[in-house]
Amino acid sequence: MLWLSGCSHNCKGCQNPQTLDANSGISFDESAKEELFRELDKGYISGLTLTRGDPLFESNLDSVLELVAEANKQYNATQNIDVNDANSRNILNENADKIRLLSPQKTIWLYTGYTIYTCEYLGETIFTFNPLYYHLNPLNGKPIKVDDKAFFIKQDRKRIEIIKNIDVLIDGEYKEQQHDITLPWKGSSNQKVINVKKSLQKGEIVLWQT
Repeated sequence: MLWLSGCSHNCKGCQNPQTLDANSGISFDESAKEELFRELDKGYISGLTLTRGDPLFESNLDSVLELVAEANKQYNATQNIDVNDANSRNILNENADKIRLLSPQKTIWLYTGYTIYTCEYLGETIFTFNPLYYHLNPLNGKPIKVDDKAFFIKQDRKRIEIIKNIDVLIDGEYKEQQHDITLPWKGSSNQKVINVKKSLQKGEIVLWQT
């Protein structure tokens, strides 16, 4: 599990208010990343969870996208592996053999206070984190992108790229009045536990099931 700093949701009853400040905690440098991957290398570790503050906070987007893309490359894809290098961890090598990893794949879970939506745009189902980025065309009722919010749309595109690289998304702010300790994987009943791969395939939100 990796905790990130930076969050603008300010949920009432937040269990980790110290992580709201983007400058709190310690820097996630190359040494910290190597330590994280050493833990992921262990066979009994099933995957990586990214959580609070908010991994999709503006200042986290670039580093989180790089991390989840690298994790997928290391653990969830066919790789060229140098079988003569016992110390390599799925390192690409032009002279190496191409093999499918024998170890279990690593799932990636991500918790965010942002809420994901589906939207029809130009005849295609897309995912967005803010339905207000679109308004309806009065002639045909279809959503049209709001161009004057291009900066925020660009941020959402990074968020969507991150989502494409994970397996499970738990979305929505924590609502103290909807807190329920009986709910698996989430803190309040408004949040959704989303199967990302199936959602992308179907073009609609598909909930995660064990």
